[in-house]
Amino acid sequence: MGIYEELQARGLIAQVTNEPEIREMVNTGKATFYIGFDPTADSLHVGHFMALCLMKRLQMAGNRPVVLVGGGTGYIGDPSGRTDMRNMMTPETIQHNCDCFKRQMERFIDFGEDKAIMVNNADWLLKLNYIDLLRDVGACFSVNNMLRAECYKQRMEKGLSFLEFNYMIMQSYDFYYLFQHYGCNMQFGGDDQWSNMLGGTELIRRKLGKDAHAMTITLLLNSEGKKMGKTASGAVWLDPNKTTPFDFYQYWRNVGDADVLKCIRMLTFLPLEQIDAMDAWEGSQLNQAKEILAYELTKLVHGEEEANKAQEAARALFGGSGSSENMPATQLPEARFTDGKIGAIELLVACGLCASNGEARRLIQQGGVAVNDQKVASIDVTFDQAQFAGDGVVIKKGKKVFHRAYTA
Repeated sequence: MGIYEELQARGLIAQVTNEPEIREMVNTGKATFYIGFDPTADSLHVGHFMALCLMKRLQMAGNRPVVLVGGGTGYIGDPSGRTDMRNMMTPETIQHNCDCFKRQMERFIDFGEDKAIMVNNADWLLKLNYIDLLRDVGACFSVNNMLRAECYKQRMEKGLSFLEFNYMIMQSYDFYYLFQHYGCNMQFGGDDQWSNMLGGTELIRRKLGKDAHAMTITLLLNSEGKKMGKTASGAVWLDPNKTTPFDFYQYWRNVGDADVLKCIRMLTFLPLEQIDAMDAWEGSQLNQAKEILAYELTKLVHGEEEANKAQEAARALFGGSGSSENMPATQLPEARFTDGKIGAIELLVACGLCASNGEARRLIQQGGVAVNDQKVASIDVTFDQAQFAGDGVVIKKGKKVFHRAYTA
């Protein structure tokens, strides 16, 4: 089985421009392909996971990845999948985010001479002359066709700025530039990027008279059709300082029964034969499948040691032993205590378990909080500073979120 057939079997391929040619190129290791990442935060998140895994799979099959970080397009912002305009970022923030991306990607992709490379589209986009761009590139785009693109149609009612309207042209120019300077003959991206990617292949055809190719990856959706990778508190990040390895593990351990085997097939590197054997699993076996999913993905992102710690901590907690050694923890400073006490509401906010006092109040009133296995019965409950000495206390939020709070 070639890599293209494997991608199909894993359910990863959504749309392609020329299947026979793409199949031949990736199966013989002749693809130099790129995927773009706009640096809108200082960490990649689960939404980027599919793209990172795809790059790893294709590189393992002998193809060459080009990681494009959008230092230039980050000044504009991609309207795809959004109903509002992105916040404008400073050049310093964009560069910082790009540097953070590189460090995280090195866990997935092998960079080096004749291997993967990382480029920043700020190196060419910021040098473009506006009049020259309009004459040289703008003439190749039909406004009518652009407005039919899904990424623009969904924004028309709320208002689409001219700034964002240029995003397709910028992304298309990236492909055009990479084709000429790096021999990049393919672009991969999420299924919501299809219109932008076709813009690039068309620009190359019209300007250079040559063929380039595009393939979109299936979006990671749950059984309800919603994008995976978000919790009530926000995105699931790949940075351990933003989402701990334990929380990352728990996110995947808690996916729905209907989603676990799909996630194993699409995201892990387990052999397809092993995954196929799981298709008949049901009942308690699905819990085993969730453990496999959580462990494999945590190992991929954070390494085997952290994956083992997260798995042991989860098994101890949910097995009833109450071990708190590897669970997420917050050290409470002296200033958090008033007259040697801290209220339940402030405790939840201080530990990042609730975003606001109001959210903490509602959670307690709904009976969703326990400290050291004792339900917090009132919003007026307080805890003595002495209780947080040593290993501290274990806070349980709902049925599946555990957190340790302690003092120095």
